[in-house]
Amino acid sequence: MPERLSPLDSSFLFMEELTTAMHVGGLMTFRPPGNEPFDFNAFVQLIGRRLASEPRYRQKVREVPGRLGLPVWVDDQDFDLDYHVRRSALPAPGTDAQLRELVGRLQSRQLDRSRPLWEIYLVEGLSDSRFAVVTKTHHAMVDGLASIDIGAILLDLTPEPRESPPDDWMPVPEPSGVGLVTTALAEQLRRPWTVLDTVRRAAADARTAVTTAVTTGWAILDAARSAAKGAPPHPLNSRIGQQRRYATSAGELDDYKAVRKAHGGTVNDVVLAVVAGGLRRWLAGRGEPVLPETTVRALVPVSVRARAEGGALGNQISGFLVELPIGVPDPVVRLNRISAAMQAHKQSGQAIGASALVRLVGLTPPTLHSMGVRLTSSLSSRMFNVVVTNVPGPQFPLYAMGARMLDMYPVVPLAKGQAVSIGITSFDGGVYYGLNADRDAMGDVDDLATAIGESLADLRATAS
Repeated sequence: MPERLSPLDSSFLFMEELTTAMHVGGLMTFRPPGNEPFDFNAFVQLIGRRLASEPRYRQKVREVPGRLGLPVWVDDQDFDLDYHVRRSALPAPGTDAQLRELVGRLQSRQLDRSRPLWEIYLVEGLSDSRFAVVTKTHHAMVDGLASIDIGAILLDLTPEPRESPPDDWMPVPEPSGVGLVTTALAEQLRRPWTVLDTVRRAAADARTAVTTAVTTGWAILDAARSAAKGAPPHPLNSRIGQQRRYATSAGELDDYKAVRKAHGGTVNDVVLAVVAGGLRRWLAGRGEPVLPETTVRALVPVSVRARAEGGALGNQISGFLVELPIGVPDPVVRLNRISAAMQAHKQSGQAIGASALVRLVGLTPPTLHSMGVRLTSSLSSRMFNVVVTNVPGPQFPLYAMGARMLDMYPVVPLAKGQAVSIGITSFDGGVYYGLNADRDAMGDVDDLATAIGESLADLRATAS
């Protein structure tokens, strides 16, 4: 029986439109060992062998006729590795600016729903003998923490590639439309038990943060009230198109740890304070009014993903709505306010409440679920101004066929009405920001990336 997508994973398919592609991605650069040219053909072959351990990458999504059930994963009978792994090259001189322009163009295109929902681009011709890997994976397949698992296909812990398991994959024949409908109807007949199980699992999650059902109810209401207040009007919210720009910023993880040690909070609090300072500088450079009470509401996703029995992974995402105090001129005061706000959110159980709401959405029929997700997407600019995701990565070197990875920048999709999304990951002592922006609404996204670097320098100077 085909595996059915979860309600949340399905929602990333339902909310996708021409201007809101729902794939996540990444940009990684590498330097080959020695003076030997990198063997890209062998690298493609290696990726093909590694798919044996990741069967989802050879599956595609099938809709149930009439949307009588959520979509299912089925094997792609005509899987074509050369379609998914592509080679590209930059013209001389192969600058980082040229690479970022290419990333923006690649991320603008939606993934083909008739094929497995991922693509990898091998980009040659970078300066200093480097090459790049650009990835695209639909959000229905992977969440922020699981995106690290995507690297398992490409990357190794040592310069010597690990052995790949034998590849004896044989595609299972696709079910017919009648079969999909029959299975979905049979599940609907058993729906009372599904409902009870969903409620039981949601309640169990809530009990990890609160001790009574009453407290859980207040947490859910608190999350709903926060979303209903509406985000303050802001240049970060505008009508968006299909095309994208991409910008990057990088810093040292030790600088973030030094700020945390000097002023308290968490590394994530420091990241949010750096973003707040960067937004303040960017707005001032645009000539926008920045008053003492000016704030930017950030949606900060929190993964509550767990590995279920049998090793299956899936999206289990909650989030905080955080008011970034960009009107505060003192960077330490900004950090302290953000730390206090994040601590209050954690103590209130708001994230658990939001997670419970997400699961309860799964109780609605798929068609209504689709409509609800699209409504949420269309109202996103009223709920928050910007998405800020921070996913910790491995703090040790990684390699691709002997080539050492130098950096890794995330790509986070835009919701409707959002001019830019900010993704952050840490890797091998560095902290890397990827800014995915609408091409027309954020022509100055590079200025925001520069402002984020300057904001980190401001905070680091206070910790000396």
